[in-house]
Amino acid sequence: MSFLEQINTPCNLKTLVPDQLKALCAELRAYIIDCCAGNPGHLGSSLGTVELTVALHYVFNTPKDKLIWDVGHQTYAHKILTGRREAFKTKRTYGGISGFPKISESPYDAFGAGHASTSISAALGMAVAAELQGSDEQIVAIIGDGALTGGLAFEGLNNAGARGANMLVVVNDNQISIDANVGAMHHYLIKLSTSKRYNRFKQVLWDFFGATGLRWLIQKFVNTTKLAFFGKSTLFAAMGFRYFGVIDGHNLTQLIKVLKRLKELEGPKLLHIRTVKGKGYEPAEKEQSIWHAPGTFDINTGERTDTCKELSRARYQDVFGATLLELAQQNDKIIGITPAMPTGSSLNIMMEAIPKRAFDVGIAEAHAVTFSAGLAAQGYLPYCCIYSSFMQRAYDSVIHDIALQNLKVVLCLDRGGLVGEDGPTHHGVFDLAYFRLVPGLMIAAPRNEWELRNLLFSAQTSDYKAISIRYPRGNTTGADWRQAFEYIAPGAAELLHQGSDIAVLSLGWPGNTALEAAKELKEEGIGVQLWNMRFLKPLDHSVLAELASRYTKVITIEDGVLSGGLYGAIAEYIASSAPHITLRGIGLPDQFIEQGSLPELYQVYGLNKEAICKTIKESIAP
Repeated sequence: MSFLEQINTPCNLKTLVPDQLKALCAELRAYIIDCCAGNPGHLGSSLGTVELTVALHYVFNTPKDKLIWDVGHQTYAHKILTGRREAFKTKRTYGGISGFPKISESPYDAFGAGHASTSISAALGMAVAAELQGSDEQIVAIIGDGALTGGLAFEGLNNAGARGANMLVVVNDNQISIDANVGAMHHYLIKLSTSKRYNRFKQVLWDFFGATGLRWLIQKFVNTTKLAFFGKSTLFAAMGFRYFGVIDGHNLTQLIKVLKRLKELEGPKLLHIRTVKGKGYEPAEKEQSIWHAPGTFDINTGERTDTCKELSRARYQDVFGATLLELAQQNDKIIGITPAMPTGSSLNIMMEAIPKRAFDVGIAEAHAVTFSAGLAAQGYLPYCCIYSSFMQRAYDSVIHDIALQNLKVVLCLDRGGLVGEDGPTHHGVFDLAYFRLVPGLMIAAPRNEWELRNLLFSAQTSDYKAISIRYPRGNTTGADWRQAFEYIAPGAAELLHQGSDIAVLSLGWPGNTALEAAKELKEEGIGVQLWNMRFLKPLDHSVLAELASRYTKVITIEDGVLSGGLYGAIAEYIASSAPHITLRGIGLPDQFIEQGSLPELYQVYGLNKEAICKTIKESIAP
């Protein structure tokens, strides 16, 4: 029996000797790679934290002691060691376990995390709770250097250090999140970890005093020597944390020794470790951005074999990236901005061609929005690209810094709608509803790649105010979108199909599926009047007037929550101007939507062709 097969809870780890723990790490890596080859996931980050995960569970008494992971990409070894070895094979599938920490899934998941920079604040809350309860439990936050660029992380550090909270922050420094890290904090961590003079001096002292308690008595002295090398105290020390590091995050023996010592120290502590993203699998080490989430692959060759990718069809993000570059080459006022997702958003296309006018600001969504507002205030036209679910973190900035000040910014919301296996933390299903409340903000959802391209073009004109343009994850319809630009007027809907039995209003990509359903129903003698609304705000009032005069039954279709979205907007219109209409909505209910493949989720929530046909038939039935 392998060592991994003997581990059903972290308690089993404590029966192993150091050499056995190292063998366990090798087995863990092999198991993660094997499972991810056929069932894709976030591979690179989790391979980099195998030794850290084993050391943390070996030293601390989990689940009484709390481990708070930030972000959840790095938790695969944690899940496997905490009673989910077999369930791990189902990760990110419909009905399976989550790919991220999830409180409802396991007592070992102390706090959920799909977005970055939350761990330190959450850990402080748990540390204060332990203090109030008189508990001796240990609280550990594990945060990547990429997540440390988020403002929330610094708010947590500032508060925790000032309070003197008894907690440990482990900074997992691999110098990359999804793309290469950027910003002053990134360079600061490099300076701390790569100063040859400082690290050579520290190592000499460390080795001289051996594995005795004496070397820990000089840690404070060692910290003060940083003044000689860096000219000032470390940022972490200035914020009230005792800084320890930098140590090799793959040296299991050293990690265990250091964590045992830190466990005995009271107060706020920060351990800085260096790891390699993708550690132990050569392809993942060489191409870290690609192997963050590579899809399916051949273990032996490293060839990515994800059959779900239809390479002959462009992705919506590529239409955005290529179109933005084309527009920026024609208009020198256009600026591109993204928070840590240049490859994921395809802003990297513009960054490579016009680097002075395209910015990756790190994992800092609110900053990205307000940075855009500052540019707009000086006459530039920012195209700020943020994933829909991440835009939730910048909601106040959109209201206070853009809309209230009547500044023109184009908010490009990638991954609008359901996104699949990443689940509820990543589904972009709320933006239509939460942005509809904001005065002065236009909202558009293109049906296809042609509309995305031309909405990006049209947004430059004086007819457009600040606008949110949301588009889905994945492949386009396959149409030829590289054509001459055409202007789309604000609020202009498009008639897709004629019919007199019922009116259907669609918003965004679901209009393509609705059109297929309308054509099929026509063969059965059912007439569907289908409108592609394009805009949620402003609505096309000529279409609404036609609804009021010709139809008694209307259906709305959207890839977002029904409450507050297109359904909410049409319900408000009907209540005030057309009470004779019976309205039905196809969209997402008032709940968080689970993970699963997109075809599975579309079937469950009525967004595939068969379900749309069924809903239309039910609606027109006597």
